[in-house]
Amino acid sequence: MLAEGIFQIFTCGFPPLEDRDISLQVLAGHDFFGGGTFTKEETIRQVEMEKRAVNDMFVILSDIWLDKEETFGKLEIVLDGFESVDVVPSLFVFMGDFCSEKCSLAFNAYSSLRSQFGKLGQIIAARPRLKENCRFLFIPGPGDAGSTALPRCALPKYLTEELQNYISGAIFSSNPCRVKFYTQEIVFFRQDQLYNMRRSCLLPPSETETVDPFQHLVATITHQSHLCPLPLTKQQPIIWNYDHSLHLYPNPHTIVLGDRSPQKAFKYTGITCFNTGSFSMDSTFVVYRPCSQEVELSSL
Repeated sequence: MLAEGIFQIFTCGFPPLEDRDISLQVLAGHDFFGGGTFTKEETIRQVEMEKRAVNDMFVILSDIWLDKEETFGKLEIVLDGFESVDVVPSLFVFMGDFCSEKCSLAFNAYSSLRSQFGKLGQIIAARPRLKENCRFLFIPGPGDAGSTALPRCALPKYLTEELQNYISGAIFSSNPCRVKFYTQEIVFFRQDQLYNMRRSCLLPPSETETVDPFQHLVATITHQSHLCPLPLTKQQPIIWNYDHSLHLYPNPHTIVLGDRSPQKAFKYTGITCFNTGSFSMDSTFVVYRPCSQEVELSSL
């Protein structure tokens, strides 16, 4: 309302969060996720396969600084641990940054970083069960080589070529990245989003329901249906032709945030959300079982 020429706001809140099932009914078979559409029979078969995949697990690490020798020592501990389990993980997700320094125009150690990726490939190849039975997904971080605009392209082939000589099945994806696990949709996003969001706050979030900043972050991105609902400033450039890759509509089953803030897990309106924390700084990582949507916050 207007009072003495001033527009006064009494209440300001998020748009309502639409239930995933309602969204899918409205979409009438359109594929917003990018994994393709399935017939009713194919969907039923996938549900049955998903129920049997109780042993599948994802191991997710973020901030893997390959230019630090202690990082390799910690990686070997993690890989040795999973090499010796009865059922090895089906997927390892390595999210950047892959260097402790920003790979900007002033960065002059690309050849060294290329060799360090090759060393990582050697370490993985030395664990035959992991090499033969696991997939390895690499997602660039905000400080890795390439444009700073979102979505980020995959890591340059120059950096990853030596690693691929050892692990031919390695997958180098964009950031964000979407993975389909039978009927489930999982979104991976590597960005220090909690810091960016709090920095852009005009007013502090309400503490009526929770004082946890991570829960506020999860509520914000899910209600906004966007991974990066920041002001249209230079703080985070976005390639607008590909802005749809940041959308969270319909709601995915799981959102994985690679953030340097302390690792957290939070289930919000049926959406499983968790933050891996920083592997290089805090030695933290996450083991995720998609069949049961169980999150194990782990550390060395």
